[in-house]
Amino acid sequence: MQTSRPTAVVLLSGGLDSMVCAALARAAGYSVVALTVDYGQRHRVELDAATAIAARLADRHVVLPLDLRAFGGSALTADLAVPKDGVGEGIPVTYVPARNTIFLSLALGLAEASGARDLFVGVNALDYSGYPDCRPEFVAAFESLANLATKAGVEGEGFTIHAPLQHMTKADIAREAARLGLDAGLSHSCYDPGADGGACGECDACRLRAKGFEDAGLPDPTRYAAA
Repeated sequence: MQTSRPTAVVLLSGGLDSMVCAALARAAGYSVVALTVDYGQRHRVELDAATAIAARLADRHVVLPLDLRAFGGSALTADLAVPKDGVGEGIPVTYVPARNTIFLSLALGLAEASGARDLFVGVNALDYSGYPDCRPEFVAAFESLANLATKAGVEGEGFTIHAPLQHMTKADIAREAARLGLDAGLSHSCYDPGADGGACGECDACRLRAKGFEDAGLPDPTRYAAA
């Protein structure tokens, strides 16, 4: 007798990491419910990328409006310049206050309502931009919180937070995209794309992404902005 696949909620931003994360969840046998948060980010091309990826990898795609511009505090949600001088030390201005905590909380609510007990998030603790909510300690702490804060958790139907890219380099992630047969060109990582939606090539996200493909010995599929 054939059994239905278990459901997993996957946070899908439209970037390469979340794309690979969704593909890994699907390869592991899950029915993928993709959650994309429309948080008022300055550039809508990221949402377009998420929609294109979800059409290929998700069984259901939820786009949830939550305008974090009301909070501000980040170059992605306020009128602040995106750094273009290379990846530096410390937490950069592109950090969105408590973003992964907020997004995982929303994913947790969707998971409980959907009967899912597995959540996937594409955080990475190696080649990243210094965000505190990408660390293994954060993922472990949120899993503990999920099982304390929900009806399912306290009744013994525990949640698992999967972070399959946690200890991968960007080169590892690029190779994984190739192994999974993904069209990485559908993903969008740039913090400050041009008017045509092309990547700037200079922000932290662009530099890390390009280095990942270069180190992996793979062609960079990124569409860059016209000069």
